[in-house]
Amino acid sequence: MIRIENLVKRYGDTVALDHFNLDVREGEIFGLLGPNGSGKTTAINCMLALLKFDRGSIKIMGEEMAPDNYRVKEQIGIVMQDVAVFEELNVQENVDYFCSLYVKDRKKRRDLVEDAIRFVGLEEYRKSYPKKLSGGLLRRLNIACGIAHRPKLIILDEPTVAVDPQSRNRILEGICELNRQGSTIIYTSHYMEEVEQICTRIAIMDHGRSIAVGTKEELKGMIKTGETVTIEAVILGKEELSEIRNLPHVFDVQYGDQKLVVRCTGAKHNLIHILNCLQEREIPFGRVFSELPTLNDVFLEITGKQLRD
Repeated sequence: MIRIENLVKRYGDTVALDHFNLDVREGEIFGLLGPNGSGKTTAINCMLALLKFDRGSIKIMGEEMAPDNYRVKEQIGIVMQDVAVFEELNVQENVDYFCSLYVKDRKKRRDLVEDAIRFVGLEEYRKSYPKKLSGGLLRRLNIACGIAHRPKLIILDEPTVAVDPQSRNRILEGICELNRQGSTIIYTSHYMEEVEQICTRIAIMDHGRSIAVGTKEELKGMIKTGETVTIEAVILGKEELSEIRNLPHVFDVQYGDQKLVVRCTGAKHNLIHILNCLQEREIPFGRVFSELPTLNDVFLEITGKQLRD
């Protein structure tokens, strides 16, 4: 569906994309992750031929992408983070306007608009104006405007930012349904749990480069962390902390506010070894829990950054 090879984009002396590569297969929900400034938005704008790039190539649906390649562009739907609708038009009029950019036949468009409004659950609000909609409903309208023409490729840039849990669930369910109906989807988000929930493959980018690509299981297999043990309400001194650091398979220990976090490699019995160490010294503790690596662990270990930086 998308093949990007050695893409370079500079802004003066700043390199926004540094030989960036990406391969998105037809039928995927593909997660594109990166901290702020990593080059995600620049990459998307180059895909859409909204920005000229210095080197490299972009092929979408087997064709070179160019500003005048309208045959490809009409098969792409884009939903950006910033809501882009007309305040002067109501819900139905907004969806109809954006659909009309691709579909000129009024009868066909009427059916598509109705399907899009029903799809995002805005039937009761079709005559409402954007300023009367909640943040979650406004996001749904934004999505309806981007997908009404039934594109083969949909790019969703943080579509659930600042929405309530009910609207977020509705949006995520809708994305999965669009994929089941045949759309390939590129999905960017700062919410790792969303990406883990819906994406079939994921790329992590930083400093304008793709630094890791794979399924969530493949990405988790790339990092050192195999288990994170957290123990609350525990009081430890330097000697006890040193002993825990020297336990087999422990490679990182964080302690503060009576909370101990121990990161271990993927060996067996890590939790038992840590608890035995505390019990041998008769150190009391509160709640204990163990977690397998998450996508957030992958991101932090690979980039050295929190995603929401």
